[in-house]
Formats: sequence, structure tokens, C-alpha cells
Amino acid sequence: MEKETFEKESGENRNEEGTLVQSEQSQKTSMKQELFEWVQAIVIALVIALVIRTFVFSLIKVNGQSMLPTLHHDDRLVVVKLMYEPKQGDIIILNPPDKQKGPFVKRIIATSGQNVDIDYEKHKVYVDGEVLQEDYVNELVMQRGDIQFPVTVPEDHVFVLGDNRNNSRDSRYSDVGMIPYQFIIGKVTLKIWPLHKFGSVYE
Repeated sequence: MEKETFEKESGENRNEEGTLVQSEQSQKTSMKQELFEWVQAIVIALVIALVIRTFVFSLIKVNGQSMLPTLHHDDRLVVVKLMYEPKQGDIIILNPPDKQKGPFVKRIIATSGQNVDIDYEKHKVYVDGEVLQEDYVNELVMQRGDIQFPVTVPEDHVFVLGDNRNNSRDSRYSDVGMIPYQFIIGKVTLKIWPLHKFGSVYE
């Protein structure tokens, strides 16, 4: 009887130990599952962020003075990319051709088929024979490029100028020229930094 009792007690101890080991394994499995779910969520979030940045919108920091007084050095901008169609007057971010250091921020002065002329004596910019009313410029245009005017904008291209007309590398220069649509990254819509200047860039 004593031997039988001992075996029963010993069996109960083994059962308890077995239950304890199973519990530890279950916890390890649960932790692995939770870790996997966290990694999966992070990867999905990164992919979504990449898709949004590539196709929807991105944040850009201004580097330089070519868009004064509209934009200043170190301003932070929201750039919309999705389904953007270039329009006259839009401020855009573009990749300059010929592998120049970029990207650039410029204003669209004319689009496909429009005629552009610059009268450096009168300091006026004309599009299709009409003088542009440009309250946004920093100074009257005096700096000449190496392109001869007038010019007609080719199909699927834009003619761009900086608002700081006398300190801007833009479509007046042959190394920049008129910008093909595929070089346009997107339209600047909003200034988010500095905070006291938060708002539309077209006010």
C-alpha cells in the first residue's frame, strides 16, 4: 500500500511538472506570435508610408533664395503628387534635366502651346501677348538668360521662373530649359514651417 501511494503521489508531481512545462511553451509561442504581428504591422505601415510618399504627397524643405518673397530658405512645404495636372501660376517641385543638383522649386509661367516673351527693357513678362500681373515677384526681371525670346512651350512641357527673378536658375537658361511633365514631382500646396507662416502658398 505504501508503495502504491508513493507511485500515485509521484505521478501527480509529474503531471504538475508537465503542466508547468506546457504553460512555459505556450507563453513562448504567444510571445513569438505577438512579435510577428508587431513586425508585420510595422512592415505594412512602412509600405503604406512609402506608397503615400511616392504617389500621393511628400514634405520638401526649401534650399535657397530663388522663390523669395513667396518661399524662404528652410521653409517646409507639402507637395501633392496624385493626379496633378500642371497649370499656369502653380508652384511646383521639379527634377532639373541633365542631372543637375535638385530638386528645384519654381513657378509655372506657361504651359503647352503658350508663347512666352520677356522684355528686359520694360522688365515685363508676356504670355500669349498679355503682360503677366505678378504681385508675387521679389524684383522686376532684369537678369537675362541665354535663351532667345519669344519662345513657344512644346507639348507636355512647362516654362518656369523663380519669383526672385534676378537670383534664379530657370527656363531662361538652356541648361534648364522648358520642363517636361515627367520631370515634375508635384504641386506645392501648403507651407507648414515655420509655424507662424502656416498656410497656403498662394495667398
